[in-house]
Amino acid sequence: MFNDNGSFLLALFEFFLFFAWFMCLFWVFGDIFRSSDLGGGGKTLWVIFVILVPWLGILVYLIARGGGMQQRQLEQAKAMRAAQDEYIQSVAGSSSSATDQIASAKSLLDSGAITQAEFDSLKAKALA
Repeated sequence: MFNDNGSFLLALFEFFLFFAWFMCLFWVFGDIFRSSDLGGGGKTLWVIFVILVPWLGILVYLIARGGGMQQRQLEQAKAMRAAQDEYIQSVAGSSSSATDQIASAKSLLDSGAITQAEFDSLKAKALA
C-alpha cells in the first residue's frame, strides 16, 4: 500500500489536515447558526461561501468574525445554564425558608394541632 516511509507520513499528514478542516468546519457552521447578529441572508451567504471555497471560506470567516466566536459561545452557555436552573427550580418546587417553616410550626403549636415536643423537633429539622 505504501511504497516507503515518506508516503505513509504524507498520508498521515493528509488525514490530519482533513480531520482539522472537518473540525474547523463544524466550529464555523456552529458559530454561523449560533450568531444572533446575522440575519438569514447573511448566514446563507456565509454557508455558501464556506461550502464553495472551503479553506478560504473558513480562513476569511475566522478573520472577519473570529473575535466574537468565544463571546457567542459563552452567551449560549449562560443561556443554557439559566434554562437548566429554571427547569430545576420548576421541578424542585418552591422550598420555604427555615423561618417560614418555624413560623408555620409555631402557628400549629398555638392552635394546639401539635405538641411542644413536635414543635421542637420541627424547629430543629428546619434549622438543620
